[in-house]
Amino acid sequence: MTRDFRLVWLGQTASSLGNGVTQLAYPLVVLALTGSPAAAGALAAVRAVPYLVLGLPAGALVDRWDRKRTMVLCDLGRAVNVATVPVAVLLDALTPAHLVVTALVGGVLHVFFSAAENAVLPSVVARDRLASAVSATETAQAATGVVAGPLGGALLQLGRGVPFLVDAVSFLVSALCFAAVRADLRPERAERRSLRAEVAEGVRWLWRHRGLRSIALTAAGLQVAISGIALVAIVSAGDAAPTAVGGLFAALGAGGVVGAFLAPRLKDRLGLDGLLLGVVWLHAGLWAALALVDSLVAVGVVLALFTVSMPCFGVAALSHQLEVTPDHLLGRVGTAFSLLIWAATPVGAAAAGLLLDLTTPGTTSLVFAAWVVLLGAVRSRVWHGRVAAGTSP
Repeated sequence: MTRDFRLVWLGQTASSLGNGVTQLAYPLVVLALTGSPAAAGALAAVRAVPYLVLGLPAGALVDRWDRKRTMVLCDLGRAVNVATVPVAVLLDALTPAHLVVTALVGGVLHVFFSAAENAVLPSVVARDRLASAVSATETAQAATGVVAGPLGGALLQLGRGVPFLVDAVSFLVSALCFAAVRADLRPERAERRSLRAEVAEGVRWLWRHRGLRSIALTAAGLQVAISGIALVAIVSAGDAAPTAVGGLFAALGAGGVVGAFLAPRLKDRLGLDGLLLGVVWLHAGLWAALALVDSLVAVGVVLALFTVSMPCFGVAALSHQLEVTPDHLLGRVGTAFSLLIWAATPVGAAAAGLLLDLTTPGTTSLVFAAWVVLLGAVRSRVWHGRVAAGTSP
């Protein structure tokens, strides 16, 4: 890989680690200040709102702006923003309202940063190496996800402001890395129109690209199911000790690292559609298996296979999206694709909760299995239709 890609990779990894550290710290500090789980939950919602509101406009704007400058400025802004928390702790002036504002500002800056970061990969990596590049970044992010939680907890033991100070430093490291990239990360020039028209152009391009539209809808459908897996698994574990269940989920984070590492190799062996379909049918079988298991060990095995397979789908889908999307549309198409996933997440979580209230974990698992079978049947029909027509994905 090139020097510029290594800098992009390091910047993304540093930023991801810092975000993971404060993801745990935010709700714990709010809980300590207020004693209210509802307040901690509201803070988590605040952090997610900016993407749902600003995702599509942000994609259009980063397709106008210098992406390198956008990421550097967002990182510097996030560093200053999160550094206000340890300063407030030192002054004994930290309040829940301060944390809410900090989370909201950080969320807005994250929207613009994330809209730009994936769009830069085709500028620093050859198109035929994109799958390996996406795999490398996803592997690093999965690895930071494994260590960020425990690290955040340990840092919080040292003081309420310490995790936020580490997060601020991580953003500074990320800004330095992106500032050192030599490649021209400005998007290709295109006719400037109204922001609304440019947003619509990105959404329309994604919808009209039959292959990418099918992948995006399949990914969103899988996300509906996978969003409920944690709750279903916890209820399926029955009377297992909470510490055992928590340890199981923490250990399974390593599965994401394995899946992201394997993805480009499986894509080379199975092809894009072979890998995507393989993951869908595997998930259908895993949901059916979850309906039958009755021990923590068996639930753990099913979860491990879910955890390894999801990054395989994600890496293959994202690398294909970057390969086929024109440079001047990368931000808009990427955010439109991601918005489908974000929108599917609460739907799946709510559906799992409702089904578990009305039925058993086994029945809930079978409902999700049927849903994924439907996805697999539709995806197979689309694939075979393209094969018969002699078209590419």
